[in-house]
Amino acid sequence: MAEMADDLSTPLGQETVARGKRRFRLPFTGLQVLALLLGLFLVTFAVFAIFNDNPWGGEPTARVAIRQPAPTAEKSAIAVSPATEPEAKSATRQQPASGEQKTVTIIDGSSGARHDVVISGEGAEKAVPDAAPGVMAGIDPRLLEKSRYGMIPVESDGLKPFTVYAAEADRARAAKMPVVAIVIGGLGVGAAKTTDAIMKLPPAVTLAFTPYGSDPTKLAERARAQRHEILLQVPMEPFDYPDNDPGPQTLLTTLSPEQNIDRLYWHLSRFQGYAGIANFMGGRFVVADTVMQPIIRDAARRGLGYFDDGSAPRSVAPSLAAAQAMPFARADVAIDAVPTAVEIDRALAKLENLAKEHGTAVGVASALPISIERIGSWTRALEGHGIMLVPLTTAMLKSKSS
Repeated sequence: MAEMADDLSTPLGQETVARGKRRFRLPFTGLQVLALLLGLFLVTFAVFAIFNDNPWGGEPTARVAIRQPAPTAEKSAIAVSPATEPEAKSATRQQPASGEQKTVTIIDGSSGARHDVVISGEGAEKAVPDAAPGVMAGIDPRLLEKSRYGMIPVESDGLKPFTVYAAEADRARAAKMPVVAIVIGGLGVGAAKTTDAIMKLPPAVTLAFTPYGSDPTKLAERARAQRHEILLQVPMEPFDYPDNDPGPQTLLTTLSPEQNIDRLYWHLSRFQGYAGIANFMGGRFVVADTVMQPIIRDAARRGLGYFDDGSAPRSVAPSLAAAQAMPFARADVAIDAVPTAVEIDRALAKLENLAKEHGTAVGVASALPISIERIGSWTRALEGHGIMLVPLTTAMLKSKSS
């Protein structure tokens, strides 16, 4: 009877579903289930972010493989005395490993021009004590002394590198007329500009080489073959060191005299045949008597001259060199402080006037193309102005005798 009642109450056109065969329906739709799962994920993430103690959570990360250096490099260092052992370890540690590169910013002391120089691992490996450069051609073996870095200059049997490696000049004639000396600095890094200076400037122009570069020995040999006399520029601490870093083995005011002398020997061993040394940067170093005195004293006893590029007005080098009876000269004019043709020509004219007033004048410049072009043109007309272009050593000797 109940089933008949259901049939009677069912709307017309619809089938009656048996009570035992009704369909089972979920309490949530598929969309609601998806929304629920998404909500659970967001809650879980929020809890993890709040309670996980990671200040860099969510930041991009990268994994870098760090490999220990090969043990052979450390074993190759030669034994040193206890006084110099800490410095030897420091010198080795500061150099880039083989295959790596180090970029140093070089600022020309005269012009202020900045140059980024890449020192490759091959060149940097020369900082290791047992990687000593070979001896250049045409070097008098009597004027060499062995150091733990290689051969360095020394005075012997009355012979001095200053006189043996000075360029030829008519000094008798130079003593009777105004003379000008030109020093081109910052050479050795950048083979192209170094070659331009060697080949395009007259032999009487003195060339100053830094101890860096891929092969300073080869370039220094080429300069001497073209009858230029050469100087070694020794990197010294500037006022804004270490933001402005002259390069490996820089002489520092914070080091002991023994440590700075050790670093000086590293520089002295990079090549041979130079008549003297010069500061490379060094605004802070050259004004400090306590650190400069041992350097000047050691260079003087080795028979070298000293050239001050004039970039530090309070440099103590003049008085220290005079106390050692050391050949000395200081730049009077920074020729390419403003590297334009007009300003370079004006600086060269000033150099002429100083030579006529004082008998001797010294200019310093970098190997910029415009500098080489203007200086080369100027030197060709210099004799007609009654002034003689001489190597720096000749100007030093004339100043000392006057």
